[in-house]
Amino acid sequence: MSEHPGSDGDTDIDARDAQAWATARTLAEALPFIQVYDRETVVIKYGGHAMGEEAVAKQFAADVVLLKLMGVNPVVVHGGGPQISAMLDRAGVKSNFVDGLRVTDADTMQVAEMVLSGAVNKEIAHWITMAGKEADVRGVGLSGKDAGLLTVEKTTRTRRDPDSLIEHEVDLGFVGEPTRVDPKLIAGLIASETEDWVPVVAPIGVAEDGRTYNVNADTVAGAVAGALMAKRMLLLTDVPGVKDADGQILRQMTVGDASRLIDEGVATGGMIPKLQTAMAAIRSGVEAVVILDGRRPHAMLVELFTETGAGTLVKAG
Repeated sequence: MSEHPGSDGDTDIDARDAQAWATARTLAEALPFIQVYDRETVVIKYGGHAMGEEAVAKQFAADVVLLKLMGVNPVVVHGGGPQISAMLDRAGVKSNFVDGLRVTDADTMQVAEMVLSGAVNKEIAHWITMAGKEADVRGVGLSGKDAGLLTVEKTTRTRRDPDSLIEHEVDLGFVGEPTRVDPKLIAGLIASETEDWVPVVAPIGVAEDGRTYNVNADTVAGAVAGALMAKRMLLLTDVPGVKDADGQILRQMTVGDASRLIDEGVATGGMIPKLQTAMAAIRSGVEAVVILDGRRPHAMLVELFTETGAGTLVKAG
């Protein structure tokens, strides 16, 4: 080595050496958690701002591949509301919303399926396949229409007139709620002993009459997680977790705690359906649900493989 001790070259080597030992220590500390999730199913709801930019999408895909290679069975369920809105805007179609749910007529439904089952679904599956190329981990794009995966019924909503206080039924069009999940296809993919498949599911379902419906992605993720008896469901969102009345992030709560936050008005806006989804998933057999910020790099890894975790964990009791 030509450099003398204390030169810039030695400094660089020392820094790399320290980083290498720190990485090894991190991996060793993760061992107990890796064993906890070995061959367990983790359903990941991926959507909203968490799936915005290409760099973020690629990082998400790489983390999913890492989970698969560490013995976890990840199943991705994605949304795509902003992408649907962008496509509808380009087509000159105005969207109407009721209680956060898009009113979906026949034309809107065609666009929603094209965007969700087509562009968004295949892009996520593609990024996973590219990230896992060296180890042959492959993303498989599916929708609820494949192999009878997701059976739904038309969503019904009522709205109270502020003047008369009379409740009226609101027609949301082709918006559905899951009534049955047949997990055979997903279970077969993740159980393969020769291939590393990662199922990627678009939130499109079919009613008993054969009609196609758009379904809230959080709801689909909860239903799929319940059907698979997942160990964890990760709800990736654009907030760091659930806040208490003082605005502090709650690291852990029970289903009862979540219900009280809603009843007391502490949980508001988009957090209410996320907590409702978490509670429903736990009641259907999921061990725990975590609401975390999907915009933060490696948030899933921090949650699953470190002592501190990330976001808010919701469990039965």
